[in-house]
Amino acid sequence: MSKGSGVKGTDETGPSRRQLLMGGLAAGAGLAAGGLAARSAAAGGEKLITEIQDWNRYLGPGVDEQPYGAPSAHESHVVRRNVAWLTADPKSSVNFTPLHELDGIITPNGLCFERHHGGIAEIAPADHRLMIHGLVETPLVFTMEDLRRFPRENHVYFLECAANSGMEWRGAQLNGCQYTHGMVHCVMYTGVRLQHLLEEAGLRTNARWLLAEGADASAMTRSIPLEKALDDCLVAFSMNGEALRPEQGYPLRLVVPGWEGNMWLKWLRRLEVGDQPWHQREETSKYTDLLADGTARRFTWQMDVKSVITSPSPQKPVTHGRGPLVVSGLAWSGGGRIARVDVSIDGGRNWRTARLDGPSFTKALHRFYLDLDWDGSELLLQSRAIDEHGFVQPTKNELRAVRGENSIYHNNGIQTWHVKADGTSENVEVS
Repeated sequence: MSKGSGVKGTDETGPSRRQLLMGGLAAGAGLAAGGLAARSAAAGGEKLITEIQDWNRYLGPGVDEQPYGAPSAHESHVVRRNVAWLTADPKSSVNFTPLHELDGIITPNGLCFERHHGGIAEIAPADHRLMIHGLVETPLVFTMEDLRRFPRENHVYFLECAANSGMEWRGAQLNGCQYTHGMVHCVMYTGVRLQHLLEEAGLRTNARWLLAEGADASAMTRSIPLEKALDDCLVAFSMNGEALRPEQGYPLRLVVPGWEGNMWLKWLRRLEVGDQPWHQREETSKYTDLLADGTARRFTWQMDVKSVITSPSPQKPVTHGRGPLVVSGLAWSGGGRIARVDVSIDGGRNWRTARLDGPSFTKALHRFYLDLDWDGSELLLQSRAIDEHGFVQPTKNELRAVRGENSIYHNNGIQTWHVKADGTSENVEVS
């Protein structure tokens, strides 16, 4: 959490939870070799491996069959999904990344969640312009070719919508981490530092704020402090090594690392430099945090430390029965790197340190694992992330004690999955 609403510490035990006995569960990276489920070809009569199959017998498609590669047809279920009743019209709506189907930390371009306020703007790069004006010495207009002549950089960052997990403020609502936490993705962005472009225009001494505007039909705008703009913001034209997808702002978007996703203006067309914030719709009537007493927190830009177990989860049941079980999830913080993730199998009564695996970048997703030998007992799975500055992901009750239940945005409370003996899971709360 942010310093204004966070809890520092790394206590290893939580308060008593409702009675649900957990037994016979052993964690550890070194599971006994005899416990791994492997079939005997001879005893099991596995014809799929002992006999020639069609894919061994016939030639497959050639190299030009799919000039742009696509996933296997057997992975056709791995797609973004929406919740139709969340919004009145899909032109101003959101769909969700299938976190439960992914591994590692990089989100494939075709699965990054979408949030639009006026639908997707279709723009030819030759027709796109970026203007910088306001409190600058020389107002400038850049073409895409102009921008590509500046020194470029590559950075891996997560992007999270401020409303991610927003439906969970008052209790368990949506049954699946794709829907509770799927408004987040993580990719490698390529672009130029916003600092270079602002310096090219020449900032005046009274410059303090930046207004970023998109070229879509909603003319999405957000005020950004100049201090952040000059720090780590990028003007990006590529993600994961290829051009931005249209739904991700092609041909140009703003990257604001660690801060809420609506500030990452897509189809970026204009940057106005000023001496105070503009108080636009998306930072007054929207994207503010309504507290219990009716007042609202404004300018709550940073996304707080957060995590979720992606498997097992309601959309990813345990299908193999008892034995070795890999618990997997994601953790992130707008404040920097993730230092540790704890996992509980009993609803927060006891915690075990998970294994972080893969690269660790600042303000990026981190992958964690906990290896269990599951005996079929019911589980109350939770994860708790701790970032490099010592901020600890709170319980939902800790969050509500500070901010009430009126908010939609910035819900980073601990998520609970109830894994049943048959391997299915559901979204629950433990108090």
